[in-house]
Amino acid sequence: MSDGATGGPPSRARPVVGVGRPPWWLVLASVLLAAGVTVDLLVGGRLERLDVAISEQIGAWGLRDSAAYWPVWVFTQAGGRVTILLVLTALVAWLFWRHRTVAPLVRVLLALVLLTAVVYAFKWGTGRTAPAYPGSYFHRDGESFPSGHVANAVLMWGVARWQAVSYGLPAGVQRAAWLLSVLGPLATGVAMVALNFHWVTDAVVGAAVGIVLLGVVHALDAAVVSRWVRARVGRTHA
Repeated sequence: MSDGATGGPPSRARPVVGVGRPPWWLVLASVLLAAGVTVDLLVGGRLERLDVAISEQIGAWGLRDSAAYWPVWVFTQAGGRVTILLVLTALVAWLFWRHRTVAPLVRVLLALVLLTAVVYAFKWGTGRTAPAYPGSYFHRDGESFPSGHVANAVLMWGVARWQAVSYGLPAGVQRAAWLLSVLGPLATGVAMVALNFHWVTDAVVGAAVGIVLLGVVHALDAAVVSRWVRARVGRTHA
């Protein structure tokens, strides 16, 4: 889309934060963390006992039966799929209208497919029960591990930040996206654990999975999506 005043391409603000692509060492560390925690839990190791002890202490606080429930619950929605998709839908629509590109939409859809496949493979593969069961058990009815909300927050707010920076949205929008990519997962994880919806390790591995998937989406974009978009633009102008 052209800039109405100059006839040129839409103006872009300079990047004020990074796009947030996880470095290779962080992706590798996240893979090792997720694998190590999963093995420890499956063999009934120290982390499982720590989870139970923390959950029992949190249960004694009684937040789920207090007036604090709803104020804390609101923070869990920083990782809620509906909340994030509403924001991403508006962002993708704006970028399509402004830049006539489908790349942000493809990136969001790719992230959603990977997130759903990997998180539910984990959940069904481990079958861990939530703290409310009560107790940490592993059987086919459990879907607590890892936290999909935390993984969702890491990955999808990370994708939102990436688009805001790479398409040069105003500095305030870039900073807001950066804050959401950092504070969104943190708020979601703390709120989920505080309400005993998830064990601590559910949140930790959810974050690790989100980091790995964000790295994978960036890598696939560089290898396939961006090249396809450039080729498509080239054919359009040929």
